[in-house]
Amino acid sequence: MCLHPEEIPPIPDETVRIAKAAFPKGNLYMRLRDELGVFYQDEDFASLYPQRGQPAQAPWRLAMILVMQYLENLSDRQATLAVQGRIDWKYALSLELTDPGFDFSVLSEFRDRLIIGGVERQILDLMLSKFQQLKLLSARGKQRTDSTHVLTVVRELTRLEHLGETLRYALNAVAEVAPIWLKSLAPAEWYDRYSRRFEDTRLPRTASEREVLAQTIGADGFYLLDNIYSQTAPIELRQLPAVEVLCQVWLQQYYAPTDLIQLRSEKDGPPSAVRIRSPYDLDARNSTKRTTNWTGYKVHLTESCDEDSPHIITHVETTAATTQDVTVVPSIHESLGEKNLLPQQHLVDQAYTSAQLLSTSEQDYNIDLLGPVALNVGWQAKAGLGFDLSHFKIDWQQKAVYCPQGKRSYLWKKNKSVYGKPVIYVEFRQLDCLACPVRNQCTRAKTNPRGLTIQAQSDYEALQKARDRQKTEEFQKQYELRSGIEGTISQGIRAFELRDCRYVGLAKTHLQHILTAAAINLSRVFAWLEEIPRARTRSSHFARLADTTVC
Repeated sequence: MCLHPEEIPPIPDETVRIAKAAFPKGNLYMRLRDELGVFYQDEDFASLYPQRGQPAQAPWRLAMILVMQYLENLSDRQATLAVQGRIDWKYALSLELTDPGFDFSVLSEFRDRLIIGGVERQILDLMLSKFQQLKLLSARGKQRTDSTHVLTVVRELTRLEHLGETLRYALNAVAEVAPIWLKSLAPAEWYDRYSRRFEDTRLPRTASEREVLAQTIGADGFYLLDNIYSQTAPIELRQLPAVEVLCQVWLQQYYAPTDLIQLRSEKDGPPSAVRIRSPYDLDARNSTKRTTNWTGYKVHLTESCDEDSPHIITHVETTAATTQDVTVVPSIHESLGEKNLLPQQHLVDQAYTSAQLLSTSEQDYNIDLLGPVALNVGWQAKAGLGFDLSHFKIDWQQKAVYCPQGKRSYLWKKNKSVYGKPVIYVEFRQLDCLACPVRNQCTRAKTNPRGLTIQAQSDYEALQKARDRQKTEEFQKQYELRSGIEGTISQGIRAFELRDCRYVGLAKTHLQHILTAAAINLSRVFAWLEEIPRARTRSSHFARLADTTVC
């Protein structure tokens, strides 16, 4: 396929006439096309196509179809049927009424091109740029961020099923490449054990029987790997992705082979961040948050929340399920900066805040990162009567700390925390501490003096400022606005299946989330143009009586 970029054609006259006759009041796609125009140009995707080959479908049109597909939650086949038969779609896509459309596989190929070319973000970014031109979106307002869990499309496996399916996956891949070699190698019992999916077999019920089966599967896997890496095996077998997965899973699940094949204990296994959960989705990870346990990913949505404009999703971040929320804030700010969409105030929950982020957000981007911060967890702060860090006076110029009794520290040493962040360790003189009349309110050490670990000055001051601010009524009033992002996540889950992966792998799941965000944006902009008020939180009939006067 090659691309010959063309200008966006006008809507054919016959399509306009029939569409306006069928929809005299217009509809979503017709109004969006009339008032917003198109978001994409062929040139935006020119790098995805070679210079020679058969003419490709116009990429601007394919990009719009993908967004419209997600707006209505259609499959690829249903989307191509809509292109063929729906007047409003032909209107939005500048197609003749007689246009026959194209095969549904074109959409899958275009999604692959977007991912391989690394331009999937353009689907959302170009739309946001258009909204900025139309004054529907602007920088230096208020934005908010939150995340939710996303379930992988593959089946969640037990440990025994995971082992069996991984080996079965490798056997199928090897059988496709070297069937004669594998047939000469495989024992007869393998055909009974690995021909069917493990979820369809009757697995042992007792723990001892399951352990024996796990050892048998492990021995079979090691036997297969030994033969694959022998000199007599076809060299191409070692390069099969399924064989590489088998190597990784066996390394994660079994101890090094000896006379006895043994499963690793949980404490000797890899951390969840790298542990493969299914041979069919190598990016999916298992995680637990409070009472929720899932295998898959996380999606972080950032949206504008100014009252005088539609609430538009400005950034989408898809991560592994084990990724901590606080780690994505720098990439969110960097991405918003590239789009010229940095907010003045960024509302988040406590999972997205840290002393360093509070400081760097203000210094690097002039952003007020507004959200609850962790409280001092020292026993002095919990007791309410002790001297925690806030009771000490810090002289940053003199590199000294004064305790509540006026004694000056003698040690000021730069160090690093267990997380690699710069900190300062401060210690007071032992003689001063032993003679202190309020020592029992300061330290529980029998003879050692009081020591303090202080963050870098900018981080420390930002954290103290945030702790003081979150005690005020003004903070509580400002922070109320953050909860609206939960409504966006709810809309994405209920109306756009945000939580359920359509595809396998992190890259394709991220593209799904980008298309979902673009579809949500279109629905919200249409509601804004139609002057449809934002829905209020539902309340019971009885609760509404408090806001009404009954005669």
